[in-house]
Amino acid sequence: MVLLPGVAAVRISKRASAAEALPRRTDLLRAIGAAGLPFAVPEPLTPVTVFDGRVAVAVSWLDGTALPEGEGDPEQIGELLRALREVPLTPLLRRAMAASQAQTPTRGWAVVLAEDVIPRLPSRWRAEGRRRLDNAVALEPVPDALVHGDLAGSNVHWGPDGKLVGVLDWDLALPFDPAVDAACMAWHGWDTIRAAVDDETYRRARVWDQTFGIEHLIAVLPGKTLSNVDSYVDHIVPWLEHNTRWTRSGSP
Repeated sequence: MVLLPGVAAVRISKRASAAEALPRRTDLLRAIGAAGLPFAVPEPLTPVTVFDGRVAVAVSWLDGTALPEGEGDPEQIGELLRALREVPLTPLLRRAMAASQAQTPTRGWAVVLAEDVIPRLPSRWRAEGRRRLDNAVALEPVPDALVHGDLAGSNVHWGPDGKLVGVLDWDLALPFDPAVDAACMAWHGWDTIRAAVDDETYRRARVWDQTFGIEHLIAVLPGKTLSNVDSYVDHIVPWLEHNTRWTRSGSP
């Protein structure tokens, strides 16, 4: 990424897979930008351009800065989550999200976890992994909403007055349970999320997060086969160990 503060951010892809995905992800930005969100989304400023084996596109600059971990206004966070939940999932937007994922789901996220991931966990974690997955699968179905998938940290920009400016990095966007984005926003603290959303959304967000950590769960939600299951498991196990110690300490 080349940053031109106040003007643009230039996204450059060298790896073949990233270069192939950039045009689709640029189309997704256009579709999201046309959805009428009440905050800024990066707008493509140039065509996707090929040069010297690289692919690049310039997108509009978004002012504002990220908030430190653990800080955030529940009212502002609640407004952001409501805005995403209320976006109409038009056929155009659904097609753009599906194309951005670049692969047709073959089995579904729960099957990927049950068949590919849990059997590779250390034996001491397999029963616990199945229990967490069962809790997620047992959640009552809700209507799909626009889910950002990485709604935290540097991807959310706020102004000096504490108001939301805009949201970056929509590569993981998909139609799914909006409580997933509430779980992502727990970057600001679970007490903040409890105050920002209704009780049912909070409950669902905790279940999604407690499956294997929301940042890991997002990787399988499109239902695609994982490219490196062993690496995925290597990241989940430390999360499980940390999360279990944290829960047993008496935290909610």
